[in-house]
Amino acid sequence: MGYEDYLAELLRPLGAYDLKEGTVNRGELAAYGARLDGAEKELEDTGREMNLATAADFGLERIEDLLPYRPVCYTVNQRRRALAALLRISGDSFTPEAINDTLTGCGLNAVAKETDRPGHVEVYFPEVAGIPEGFERMREIIEEILPSHLGIEYKFWYNTWAMVRDRHPTWGDAAAAALSWYGVATEHDPWE
Repeated sequence: MGYEDYLAELLRPLGAYDLKEGTVNRGELAAYGARLDGAEKELEDTGREMNLATAADFGLERIEDLLPYRPVCYTVNQRRRALAALLRISGDSFTPEAINDTLTGCGLNAVAKETDRPGHVEVYFPEVAGIPEGFERMREIIEEILPSHLGIEYKFWYNTWAMVRDRHPTWGDAAAAALSWYGVATEHDPWE
């Protein structure tokens, strides 16, 4: 039921108004009802966009405007997760677990791992074979997030021959998939 009907039902017991369709009174209620319906929709949209878990449009943009950089994301869910990670950054964010949680703010799953060399970490992207798209922007974000005294080494991985063979038993299969050499080396099955 829209606000026009709600207002008509509210006024009906008074008996002072002609509330049939096509009457002046009903037309006035229709005008008020349409404006109230529009206001209700605006309030619902604003309520949805104010919550990071449900925002999908201007709410995400407003949060990104508060941050010094935007995560490299391709879906709304990735964007929400990345922004939540960036908003969690605090003075206590420098344990390995907290750093890795915060690194999701670059948009992709990035992992920092301590090395045998003091003051150095390796950063890799376990879900992306090859160099991730938008890596230069991600690199800026990662280097902003990680403590400045750390040396950072980026590691990338590529498909092994066994992984390629499992997906494409013959070169004809790979050719049928229209993959370049780089495409064969970086093709990743999201269900793995």
